[in-house]
Amino acid sequence: MADKKPICEEALKITNGFADGVATMGNLFTAGQTQLAGMAKYTTDFFIPYLLAVNYFQRVEQERLFSADPQDSADAYLGLLENNIELMTRSMDGSVRMMLMYLKNEANGFTEALKQCLFEFNSSKMKAFSARQADLMNLVVNEYPAAIAAIEPEYGFHFEQGHHPKVDETDRFILYRVTPSLPQVKTRQDAKPVLIIPPYVLGANILGFLPGEQRSYAHCFADQGYPTYIRILKPIDTTPAMQVMSGEDDARDTRQFCETIFKNHGKQVTLNGYCQGGYNALCSLLSGILDGLVDAFITCVSPMDGTRSQGLARFLARLPKRFNDLEYGTKVLPNNNLVADGQLMGWVYKLKSIEQEIPAAVFYRDLMMFARSRAGAQPVNKTAAALNYWLQNDRTDLPLGITEISFSAYNRPITSDGRLPVDLFGGKLELKRIQEKKVPWLICYGTNDDLVEKETALAPLDFIEAEVTPFPKGHVAIATSWSSPDSAYALHARYEDGKYRGPVRFHMDMDDAFGKKGTPKTK
Repeated sequence: MADKKPICEEALKITNGFADGVATMGNLFTAGQTQLAGMAKYTTDFFIPYLLAVNYFQRVEQERLFSADPQDSADAYLGLLENNIELMTRSMDGSVRMMLMYLKNEANGFTEALKQCLFEFNSSKMKAFSARQADLMNLVVNEYPAAIAAIEPEYGFHFEQGHHPKVDETDRFILYRVTPSLPQVKTRQDAKPVLIIPPYVLGANILGFLPGEQRSYAHCFADQGYPTYIRILKPIDTTPAMQVMSGEDDARDTRQFCETIFKNHGKQVTLNGYCQGGYNALCSLLSGILDGLVDAFITCVSPMDGTRSQGLARFLARLPKRFNDLEYGTKVLPNNNLVADGQLMGWVYKLKSIEQEIPAAVFYRDLMMFARSRAGAQPVNKTAAALNYWLQNDRTDLPLGITEISFSAYNRPITSDGRLPVDLFGGKLELKRIQEKKVPWLICYGTNDDLVEKETALAPLDFIEAEVTPFPKGHVAIATSWSSPDSAYALHARYEDGKYRGPVRFHMDMDDAFGKKGTPKTK
């Protein structure tokens, strides 16, 4: 009997080891299959805009190639080839870098499992390691997309549900009043109103990020009791007036909404533009069409001089001049109106940061996010899900007239006397007009914003005075991370011993100053 016990234990050990080995192989096979499926999806999502770009390129070149000088065409195509080689090199570098980061993160676990296999003849750790890889792959490829889709009811404004009253509309826009997300907060009709101008490309919903979690830029104003209005684009594919809209139309519609707000509250408006919306709002303000209606101005991460951008401006500068043309991103609609393809415009921003946005790099970056933070069956973070929902769904085509304004801002600098590179109503747009009209201006920027860099956002300071507030993190952090009232840089607060103030605090101080003294209050 004594002899049979060691034999049974040895047999059990062999059986367990065999079972662990089979399970390990199964886990690795599952992980490999899931990874291939995930990489295919990430690659498809990235290359759909590429196929659109190829289609537009072929359409334009069919018209231009045979009418252009052959030598000029050869030079342009060689320049394009050089640019593409540089993009491919950066893509490979970024992919390898992220893959190595992931492998380094997992190396300790694999080393420990391998040691146990070789020196202890025990494969239990290798089984656990392989199960972890399969679990991570499944999380990124299957659970993560499901969580992104599931966040839709919580993300954004959902105007179709009727929670936010429709106040006014034009042929191109609808004006809504944002209802507070806190039921105990009542809007004060006699308080100073604010009108938010969202970006065309990014969409408005990023400014109503997760209202139920108290993380919404627009609700930061509304939850303080201020009359908060937001200008919403009508669907461009079904709104011909939007398709052919000009910068003048944008300014006229903004004026109409400011007049409506002024009538409702008897006070001038704080005009607040986010990203591209800030630049369009600035153009309207400088044109003079908003005189007597706007007495305070806020811009957040707005590109004021795109030629100072180290990323996008560099990318555009590397393109041969022939291909730096909006026609290569223009979509022809069924009614023959021309619009800028929003999906392609978003893809251009990915190209300028290709080492971070190439599919393999994004895939391994997502793996790293979960490999570092996930514990057990922890659910997917709502913030990550909502951000990805925004990136995947909030892209819209743009009117060519509006796109041309942004295109000019990224290709022509503000002149030495402070004139913008665009005109409205046949007149110059000069920054000094804001100072002449004594309109207080708060410029907010992200310290790590690689889309609208600090130099791009703060360009007006070379010509006029304005108040500046820096926020940590990137382009949408003001609307996502810092829109939480409990965050370190809450928008209604002051920072660094009162040196800086958030946009909501700026508006609160303007309300106090104009309401009591009739003059703006400084910091």
